Amino acid sequence: MKVKHKNVVRFLGYCADTQGRMVDYEGDFVMADVRQRLLCFEYLHKGSLHDYITDAYSGLEWKERYEIIKGICNGLKYLHDNQIVHLDLKPANILLNDNLVPKIADFGLSKCFTEDQSQINISQLAGTPGYLAPEFYGGKITPKVDIYSLGIIIAEMLTGQKGYTKMEKILESWSYRLDKSNGETQLEQVRVCAEVGKECTEYNPAIRPDPGSIIKRLEETESMIGFTENVVSSSFVK
Repeated sequence: MKVKHKNVVRFLGYCADTQGRMVDYEGDFVMADVRQRLLCFEYLHKGSLHDYITDAYSGLEWKERYEIIKGICNGLKYLHDNQIVHLDLKPANILLNDNLVPKIADFGLSKCFTEDQSQINISQLAGTPGYLAPEFYGGKITPKVDIYSLGIIIAEMLTGQKGYTKMEKILESWSYRLDKSNGETQLEQVRVCAEVGKECTEYNPAIRPDPGSIIKRLEETESMIGFTENVVSSSFVK
């Protein structure tokens, strides 16, 4: 399967090597051919989102954070549309290019669903604590596990830390930081993102939104804000 999207890290190629080696087989050491593969991906020297998520190190303003959230959602939609579930979505696995465009990376734990599959059984826990959906512990996963991880990431982008924070505190915190000229506009984006993040971390995976509906909601918010700004601008012209 060929994966190509601006919000997914680009795969460049691989190297493979086979060597004879003594390995343990049912208590005995036997000679076996051991094949090793080295995957090569594009290099993004800005590093991962993990290095930018706290205010102390990043200094990212809301516009940049919002575009990063949108980019992650677009990349995740592309993966899910191609029946790929990441299974380890977290800030450390989201790389940034020179323009801070996010690219989802590290597919070592990823699974491919067939078109008629609604869930996959897993025999052992994998992923990163703090970003794992509750159903991981039951051994049955769906693409909605990535949505749960996305919700945690959105919360971190809003607050600089893990865990859910009350809406009032989030809005209050950002109201002091936003540019006064378009603060109300950006504050509405903050509010919508906070709501989306909370919905993504619902215990019941069936309630969580899919990436497409999240993107649509963000776009509708942008359209509504743009319409409001045009109305206000026109009233001043008159």
